[in-house]
Amino acid sequence: MAETYCGKKIQRRRPPRFELTGGAVCLDFVNTLDDRYTNEPKELLKTYIDLARFGEDTGILRTREVDQLFTRSQTSPEEAKRALTAAIELREVMYAVLWAIVNKKTAPRSALMTLNQFVQEAAQHAQLVETNGRFEWKFEEALSFDAPLWPIARSAADLLASDQLAFVRPCAARTCLWLFLDTSKNHRRRWCDMTKCGNRAKFQRFYTRKKTRMKEQR
Repeated sequence: MAETYCGKKIQRRRPPRFELTGGAVCLDFVNTLDDRYTNEPKELLKTYIDLARFGEDTGILRTREVDQLFTRSQTSPEEAKRALTAAIELREVMYAVLWAIVNKKTAPRSALMTLNQFVQEAAQHAQLVETNGRFEWKFEEALSFDAPLWPIARSAADLLASDQLAFVRPCAARTCLWLFLDTSKNHRRRWCDMTKCGNRAKFQRFYTRKKTRMKEQR
């Protein structure tokens, strides 16, 4: 099964587990804590294999690498757990930096320092390779439990250093607020996913208008 994500074709044999609406790997990773602003946030990275499957869904890991990491996580659960803890830390410092930016505030210094540590670690496992006349970053084969973190950290660094940073938006649904990259023509996109948050908002507006009309007719 082939799908396109961020302009890249992804081959996978398993159905996707994550909703990828962010437009950048780092934004989709931040969104793995769902309902963040409610009293009961939902953690989508409950186990190491969830992290590996995120890598498969986004194409930063090949299916074969995910299978290998899953097998190794069964024999080295403590190492896998440590990598998952590091992944959660990376997610939260990325969130702290990006959320400050979308609210036009200065990024927290401690969060930025920690993010830089992850970026520097990722750089040690990447090299430039030429493919069909174009150069791109390639990471080592996923033999380390930390392998999924490298391209995620790189994605955050690339976004933060790009002109696209100005178009990072939070979903307009107050119960959602997932981050996404607004690549629409006029940069007026409001929802992380029009078929979900957008439709819910449309229904709520319709219901409110209908209720108001009913009150006025009484």
